[in-house]
Amino acid sequence: MISKIVPSPEAALAGVPDGSTIMIGGFGGAGQPAQLIDALIDQGARDLVIVNNNAGNGETGLAALLKARRVRRIICSFPRQADSQVFDALYRSGEIELELVPQGNLSERIRAAAAGIGAFFTPTGYGTLLAEGKETRMIDGRGHVLEYPLRADYALIKALRADRWGNLVYRKTGRNFGPTMAAAAACAIAQVRDVVELGELDPEVIVTPGIYVQRVVAVGSAA
Repeated sequence: MISKIVPSPEAALAGVPDGSTIMIGGFGGAGQPAQLIDALIDQGARDLVIVNNNAGNGETGLAALLKARRVRRIICSFPRQADSQVFDALYRSGEIELELVPQGNLSERIRAAAAGIGAFFTPTGYGTLLAEGKETRMIDGRGHVLEYPLRADYALIKALRADRWGNLVYRKTGRNFGPTMAAAAACAIAQVRDVVELGELDPEVIVTPGIYVQRVVAVGSAA
């Protein structure tokens, strides 16, 4: 019997090695898998490369992972916000590396990895510091920059419900990066509010098919 359900966030994060590249879903707090991040902190993996939309808020979730000094490098679009003091302090002291990626490019680089696309040209960033050292080309009279896919060893995502096969549905904007990150990672781990029986999820509303998900953990109303 196929079942991707694991008993706890701690079990879901077992085996994550030092140096892993980990995608973490969420747009600010929306869709951020807080319980999985906490379990990753407790698990102890270090020297991580994190792919996320921003660089943490306050001192919880992703910010707590940064504060624990488990992250060597972060790839994101919005590293500085009013409450990004943890990242700000680490960056200013040279304790963390930053790769700044425009949000559309970030999303497309993840999607390209999920779709098996080798690379793509985009006008975003052309003529700026973000294009330095990259191949450029004029297409239809407009400058473009060559960008490569972003792949990960793990993706930590948050969904609303799952079945034991790992099929996922999301709640509104909590969907954000989750579906593409799941498909772009070698091992996708989903925290969900609840697990339902096979057949209870309408196939028309399943967003992430279970083929892209390796582990599922139910965390109750916190999801």
